[in-house]
Amino acid sequence: MVLTHPSKTAFGDFQTPLNLAREVCALVAQSGFDPASILEPTCGIGAFLQAALETFPHVRRILGLEINPHYVSKAQEVCLSIASQTRVEIHQADFFLTDWPAIMATLPEPILVIGNPPWVTNSALSALGSANTPVKANLDNLRGIDALTGKSNFDISEWMLRKNLEWLDGKHGMLAVLCKTAVARKVLAYAWQHRMRIASASLYRFDSRAHFGVAVDACLLLIHSHPAGNSQQCAVFSTLQARYPASVFGWQDGVMVADLSLYQKWRSLFGTGLKGWRSGIKHDSSQLFELRIEHGKLINGLGEVVDLEPDVLFPLLKSSDLAAHRQPRLWMVVPQRTMSDDPIRLQIDAPKTWHYLNKHAHLLAKRKSSIYKNRPRFAIFGVGSYSFAPWKIAISGLYKKLEFVKVPPYQGRPVVFDDTCYFFPCESEAECDLLYELVMSDPAQEFWSALIFWDAKRPITAQSLNSLNLLALAQILGKTNDTARALAERQVVEYTVGNYQRPLL
Repeated sequence: MVLTHPSKTAFGDFQTPLNLAREVCALVAQSGFDPASILEPTCGIGAFLQAALETFPHVRRILGLEINPHYVSKAQEVCLSIASQTRVEIHQADFFLTDWPAIMATLPEPILVIGNPPWVTNSALSALGSANTPVKANLDNLRGIDALTGKSNFDISEWMLRKNLEWLDGKHGMLAVLCKTAVARKVLAYAWQHRMRIASASLYRFDSRAHFGVAVDACLLLIHSHPAGNSQQCAVFSTLQARYPASVFGWQDGVMVADLSLYQKWRSLFGTGLKGWRSGIKHDSSQLFELRIEHGKLINGLGEVVDLEPDVLFPLLKSSDLAAHRQPRLWMVVPQRTMSDDPIRLQIDAPKTWHYLNKHAHLLAKRKSSIYKNRPRFAIFGVGSYSFAPWKIAISGLYKKLEFVKVPPYQGRPVVFDDTCYFFPCESEAECDLLYELVMSDPAQEFWSALIFWDAKRPITAQSLNSLNLLALAQILGKTNDTARALAERQVVEYTVGNYQRPLL
């Protein structure tokens, strides 16, 4: 599919090489699927349609749609040289304006939906001024903060593939598409979560650089739909030529599981609705909020000497610091204590800080994230009483390893983190020591490894960390005591500094 712009790559317009299309069709045939009709919703210049005609010569109907009229002409020329016009139809059409249910109703089953939808996100298209996008919507009904901080951004292909599966749900059909591996997993999660009738699913990795000249973790996704289908797992093959799966992932207990067999081993540790693990503070202005010390003076990212009240300054650790086990090298200006706190109180409590923020108000007003819209001036996010716990266990969200770090107070102040890190607040060194022992144990490491997809851009998330029930883990390790119960209680009760909570019974 093409989207009008000088740079096709920017819009994810990667025309599929004929040899790759032939490999895809061969895998479909090897699976035993024999389509009566074939649909390619974004057919480009027709490589998939040509390969499908060669592989399935007895197919009763082939339909291709494409928005680019030049591509439509090319596809028609290629396909009509192979098959008669009565079997092959190629039309110019916009995916987002087409009545797909009406089209699907005309196609005989089994139906093969095949193709290579565009590899680009909705935000990228919007930034480039393209109107060729789906109607703006919060696809997964994300809560406000998640929708605003980027989780609502999605690949156009993900939206399209969801629609493809909705068309096929309850029908005898197959979806065979090239896409990003992360998109494939999201689409499967959507299908499993909505109990779509899937008979089987498989994912074949391939070298996108060799075929398309781009370094993207890509795959062929095959999903076989059937009225009686109830599978919620997917076999992963390391190449298009692999005969046996390298791993199997799936949907268990309402979450996506990277390794089903390992998850079954430690399933008793899974918890729902837990919290405790938090991300660090989000401010989107390191020049102003992150300060270094030179010759005893605070210096901001603009090179200015800064004089602020000590109460608003906290030692800062970033992902690279945690990975290198470094002590804090920076200090963060934290103008709030909770999300509901209004920084305007600084006029009285910290007038030098209020003056500093006002002096640079024009820079803070340029912060691009929509989370700051309709919020108090100079507001930050990801801050609460948990941010100021004296002791913490922390982990980088960027480095792809389950390596936790004990973080004590620094120069008498609690350490804070940026939003690339996750942490668990502790009231004391004893709590911190026990929690470190728990999270570094083999059961904990294997449990999280069963959930985490290490090829993801940010594999470790607060959601995956909070899936581990600390009390269940302590019981398995024989560590059930008052300290363990206090840590476990923090997973179900909001952390409040100085508030001694009722231990779990």
